Amino acid sequence: MKSLRNSVSLASAMALGLALAACDSPAENAMEDQAEAVEDAADAKADAMEEQADAMDPEMDGMDTAAENAMEDKAEAVREAGEAKADAMEDAADEM
Repeated sequence: MKSLRNSVSLASAMALGLALAACDSPAENAMEDQAEAVEDAADAKADAMEEQADAMDPEMDGMDTAAENAMEDKAEAVREAGEAKADAMEDAADEM
C-alpha cells in the first residue's frame, strides 16, 4: 500500500512537472504570434500575386502564359520564404 501511494505521488509530481514545462512564457507567446503574422503576411502577398497572375491570362483555356507561370512561381517562393521564416521564429521561441 505504501509503495502504491509513493508511486501515485511520483506519477502526480511527474505529470505536474510536464504540465509546467509545456507552459509557454509571455515572450515565447509573443514571438510565436509574430511568426504567425509573418506567415500570414507572406500568404496574403502570395495570394495577391496569384490573383495578378490569373489576370494576366483571362482565357479559361487551361493554357497558362509564361508570364502567368513566372508570377505563380514567384508567389510560391514568397509563400515558402514566409513559412521558412515563421518556422525559424517558432523554433527560436521554443528555445526561450
